[in-house]
Amino acid sequence: MKPVQLNRRLRLEAPVVTSDGAGGFTQSWSVLGEVWAEVQAGAGRSRGGEEVSLSIMPFRITVRAAPPGSERRPAPGQRLTEPGRVFEVLAVAEHDGDGRYLTCFVNEERPA
Repeated sequence: MKPVQLNRRLRLEAPVVTSDGAGGFTQSWSVLGEVWAEVQAGAGRSRGGEEVSLSIMPFRITVRAAPPGSERRPAPGQRLTEPGRVFEVLAVAEHDGDGRYLTCFVNEERPA
């Protein structure tokens, strides 16, 4: 196994849902912290919609491990961001047997 190169700084964000006072809600994002990461691209695909086509690119993002329940441990439904890019966290798994790193399986969606 090749060594992990944590060479990109990403922000870990969690959704915050707030009532809009009219029976609905608004969603914003709260920054939980910054993590150093290794970002590896997968095979992309395109999805057509009525108004716009989306380019969906899967990535594997490796970060330092944090214990379950820690605010610094990425979880599905959260996102990792850097200027101009948003990676939606779909799943998280241990990267190695020693438990030193986590692999986040993410998608980045962009207009095609």
